[in-house]
Amino acid sequence: MRTYRRVDGRRTRGDRRKREIIGATLLVIERDGVAGVSHRSVAAEAGIPPASITYHFAALDDLVVAALVHSAEELAARTRDLIESSRIKGSGPAGAVAEVLADALGPRRGRTRAQFELYLLAARRPELRPAARLWIDVLTSLGRQPDEVGFRAFLAALDGMLTQGLIDDEPPTAAELLPVVEHLLAPLR
Repeated sequence: MRTYRRVDGRRTRGDRRKREIIGATLLVIERDGVAGVSHRSVAAEAGIPPASITYHFAALDDLVVAALVHSAEELAARTRDLIESSRIKGSGPAGAVAEVLADALGPRRGRTRAQFELYLLAARRPELRPAARLWIDVLTSLGRQPDEVGFRAFLAALDGMLTQGLIDDEPPTAAELLPVVEHLLAPLR
């Protein structure tokens, strides 16, 4: 006898609505910064009534935390996928990291700016710190590092490269970033 699970359409619609709200929040942060996040601005971006925001997120802080978690998970998944695909292609981790950085500073520049703003907000708000550290945790989990201090320096350098790239007038290409990433990885091999 087969057992069928009933799908609750309300839950599915609610989950979809939450994702839409989080996506709209990130777009508001890309455009106006964290200071621009309000029930009204997010609702306008999502094309929904402001009451829908408060139904899914009791407070703006909850919404900001959800946006940071979503953003960190998205970046972590993208980074993991690129590093895994670089192993398959044989291009190596340096090429994958350069590609992630170039993408973050080029086509995804607005999202990166929003992520950094949320990332820095975690310095003031301890409840945001686990989500802010998520992408670092993913990179760390991709392999054991015999030189933990060198790997921490590598991660700090990536943050610096992203920060510098965000204030550059022209985003760097993966080809321009590759020698720097290779140099940073050399002591770790």
